[in-house]
Amino acid sequence: MGEKCMFNAEMIVFIVYLLFMVGIGLFFFVRSKSGGDKGYFLGGRQMGPWVSALSAGASDMSAWVLMGLPASIYAAGLGQAWIAIGLGIGYAVSWLVEAPRLRRYSIAAKDSITIPQYLTNRFLSKSPALQVICAVIFLVAYTIYAASSIKACGTLFNTVMGIDATVAMYIAAAIIICYTFLGGFSAVCWTDFFQGLLMLGALLIAPIFALGLIRGGEGAVDVSSLGAGYWNPFLDDGGNIAWKDIASGLGWGLGYFGMPHIIIRFMSLRSDKDLKKSAKIGITWTALILIFSVAAGVIGRLFLGDIADSSVVFITMVRKIFPALISGLLLSAILAAAMSTADSQLLASASAFSVDVYKPIIRKNKSSEKEMLWAGRIVVLVIAVIALLIAANPGSGTIMSLVENAWGVFGAAFGPVILLSLFWRRFNFQGAVAGILTGAAVDILWLAFLSGTGLYEIIPGFAAGLIVSVAVTLLTPAPEAEVTAIFDKVASGAEVETQGE
Repeated sequence: MGEKCMFNAEMIVFIVYLLFMVGIGLFFFVRSKSGGDKGYFLGGRQMGPWVSALSAGASDMSAWVLMGLPASIYAAGLGQAWIAIGLGIGYAVSWLVEAPRLRRYSIAAKDSITIPQYLTNRFLSKSPALQVICAVIFLVAYTIYAASSIKACGTLFNTVMGIDATVAMYIAAAIIICYTFLGGFSAVCWTDFFQGLLMLGALLIAPIFALGLIRGGEGAVDVSSLGAGYWNPFLDDGGNIAWKDIASGLGWGLGYFGMPHIIIRFMSLRSDKDLKKSAKIGITWTALILIFSVAAGVIGRLFLGDIADSSVVFITMVRKIFPALISGLLLSAILAAAMSTADSQLLASASAFSVDVYKPIIRKNKSSEKEMLWAGRIVVLVIAVIALLIAANPGSGTIMSLVENAWGVFGAAFGPVILLSLFWRRFNFQGAVAGILTGAAVDILWLAFLSGTGLYEIIPGFAAGLIVSVAVTLLTPAPEAEVTAIFDKVASGAEVETQGE
């Protein structure tokens, strides 16, 4: 009877939460019908600092931060914390170094509203090559990335409530499609804002309460029984220096510089002043999320002892400590983490196709704003369906492996090129094309043939993309004076006005 009551209470909380997300989508659908493609895909560049900061963080920290990372820490100890350290450093540097330039440059480069469009306009190029290449990588990688988020939703419902995982995936995908399809960027950012608050609250509350119970004598494992290796982040299981784990973990931070669904938030902010405030909020939020995600793994091990499936350590800990209504609310954070990432990925894919392929290539710039918006909405639907089919396939891999593969491709392909475009005056169109293709190719080939080395593929992919970008740029003509003039204007630090202001 107690289990049934808990099931019912948690189900009610989940349903209320999902209806709230759909309500946000409907609100922005009604409110922003006249916003055009800039409104649908970039929120009209009117996002405030709190919404942008928490939206960027929530779209980044998918369900792995509540399931994958605590599971790794639970099973193997603090040696797995290097991923969190790498992500924390990379995220802070992206906000402090990359964000100010990217916001100003995207406006100066013909008020670009997508990353492929920015890269093309950055060089004042009439060639669609960059936009097409970027759009293809977006569509493939984001489909895989979105599959990981949908899969996490299925795992949550199956673990907590016993609902068939495939059925749960269909339900979650339908909800995500609904509010992304209707409300666009504004709906995605505002749902991510609330989801970010929920994720932070859950990760703060659960480990702290569990630690209090451990201090009260209710822990299942003694600290000393785990051994020194569990607490030493510099050693692997054999007692040797874990240089591959350290390098690969820190390498995760490289992904931020080229992660389109995250850095697009930099472009959406109203002003440089808001960006500075947003950076402080975003970095603080992410640092707390990562610290308490690691803490959830360690404290979960001490509180629960050995459990059969380490991926449900956070779920098990919450359900053991809290009554049904509270546990339902806290477990909704996993749903929030998965959905907040999937919606951003779907919208980034839709914008890449609609703005960078459909309008300039398929319709030859003859499409109306209404037609553009519906093209984007249809892509949201198509990508979500394909991602759902991948997630429902038992052989598609784990949540963490899907995230890792997509993250590596984006970081290697776009990270070096975005950074060079922002900070190197001599950088040219040919170097950008070569860098993106090389970074993506090396990352994929390393994953396919050299993954046994234990080194995360984003590191060789990023290095290769950077080297080829620089080499090809130096071997080809310098950009024209008009291109460098825009660079100089952005580099001066002056506020750039958007078109129509």
